[in-house]
Amino acid sequence: MFNFIEKFKKINIPFFSSFQIYIDLGTTNTRIAVKDKGVVLTEPTCLGYNKKLKEYIFFGQEAKSIIGKVPDFIAIDRPIINGIISNFDSEAALISNFIKRSVNPYLSKSSLIKPPISAITAVPFIATEIEQKAVEEVLYKVGVAKVDLIEKPVATAIGCGFNIFAHKPTCIVDLGGGLVEISIISGGGIVVQKTLKTAGEHMNKLIYSYIYLKHGLILGENTCEDLKIKLLNFQNEEKTLVVRGKSLETGLPKSVKIKSSDVKEALLPNFNQIIDAIKEIVELSPPEVVDEIYNQGIILAGSLANSPAIDDFFANELKIKVKLEESPDLSTITGLVKLGRRRDTMDKLKVAI
Repeated sequence: MFNFIEKFKKINIPFFSSFQIYIDLGTTNTRIAVKDKGVVLTEPTCLGYNKKLKEYIFFGQEAKSIIGKVPDFIAIDRPIINGIISNFDSEAALISNFIKRSVNPYLSKSSLIKPPISAITAVPFIATEIEQKAVEEVLYKVGVAKVDLIEKPVATAIGCGFNIFAHKPTCIVDLGGGLVEISIISGGGIVVQKTLKTAGEHMNKLIYSYIYLKHGLILGENTCEDLKIKLLNFQNEEKTLVVRGKSLETGLPKSVKIKSSDVKEALLPNFNQIIDAIKEIVELSPPEVVDEIYNQGIILAGSLANSPAIDDFFANELKIKVKLEESPDLSTITGLVKLGRRRDTMDKLKVAI
């Protein structure tokens, strides 16, 4: 019976078209867009599980805001690590909640018979076939009738406005929360690619370690992220922020003043590692590709690209011009939306599992 229903949901009826949504399953944030409506949800990828009730009770921003403030029987879970689903049930519960909040209100305006939902989502280039299948199965579990997967660097390049089928190699550096994906794309595919797991979430841990060693202060996860977002800049502009944590010496509350230079010092080795990876990618590329990249420049996408003057920092280190997208954190979801409008292009680019 269940198989019959699933097959029926996937039947294409001309007057009964599917309801198209787009999902960016990010390590730090999950974004959902609806066809002709734009982005309808941006929420942290975390949720809270009550071990006594054996159910998920906090989702997204609410779950993130209570990290470190809850009793032992409430576990805060991050179901995606380094761009890959690490907890299937948690991710299914999270996406189900997000769809209920952001997509169902639009479905309720439809006719009496609700149209089946079809989704386009992105997966990291390094995702294995099993990991790709996990993404597909999560969406099927929450009620999506049809799922198309796209390689994330391809979706990001399209979101940045590039014609990826043109034979003009484009270098995209996606500075995300879980992964730094460095890709050269040309002729409808990825020519060279390198992925680092030292992205935004890892940088929060570096800031934690730096403050711990320099000031003897234990900070919370959200405080470390705030320091990165508010203080990190490459303009040599010295900002300060007073943070409060637990003193390593006394165990009591302690306040210290953190400067932009502290955050930059903590993260500079990590950024140098990204620079080295970009240089390695360029060195591995054919001479014709290198020439095109030098002429076109490198494109920065992802949430970390919002750091002031980060493009100037990369340009000075690489001796190649670097460009920033207007909304770098929305590049991937924008690419998925654009693909949804061009079904012929979508069919050429979707991942075959």
